[in-house]
Amino acid sequence: MKACFPVLGAPLTTVLGKLLLGCLVAFSLLANGAAASPPQTLARVAGTPLAKDFSLKGMNGKLYRLSDFKGKVVLVNFWATWCPPCREELPSLERLWQLLNHKQFAILALNLGQGPDAIFEFTGMLNPAPTFPILLDRDSAVFKSWSGMALPTTFVVNREGRIVYRAVGGRRFDDPHLIQQIKALIKTGR
Repeated sequence: MKACFPVLGAPLTTVLGKLLLGCLVAFSLLANGAAASPPQTLARVAGTPLAKDFSLKGMNGKLYRLSDFKGKVVLVNFWATWCPPCREELPSLERLWQLLNHKQFAILALNLGQGPDAIFEFTGMLNPAPTFPILLDRDSAVFKSWSGMALPTTFVVNREGRIVYRAVGGRRFDDPHLIQQIKALIKTGR
């Protein structure tokens, strides 16, 4: 089981403890934010660093590379079925996916450490069910290389392959403010 979440060589209990703590904090923020319903936003990443390329198999068996999406704005979401905020935000990601032009925008949802059976069982219960690619980051190597600390974590990459936005914790991706941020990035590249 240690192979499921190897983050910087830390012992499994440390890794799972950090992931659980991050998930609980994110869930608390999502739950508290739902009552007040503040506008959802993404935090700008200083310096817009180059996104690290990756190559992962999807649930459909196809191999996906981030670099294959150059020229599009790409939302990269790290998640797991056992994480409550992740479970909450996936349907809103699908609604966002349905709203935006697929020629200019893509979503890649990277599941951490789980197999196709667990993912398929969970996504089959969602309404709407995801139609964007779900990729298998089985050993969490991509999550680690992108400096992920908590779930869910989302990055938005511009057309040139640079990380412009980051969100740690659950979001309602179909929120008008958040949609406007992504549409502006698609339009202007900034």
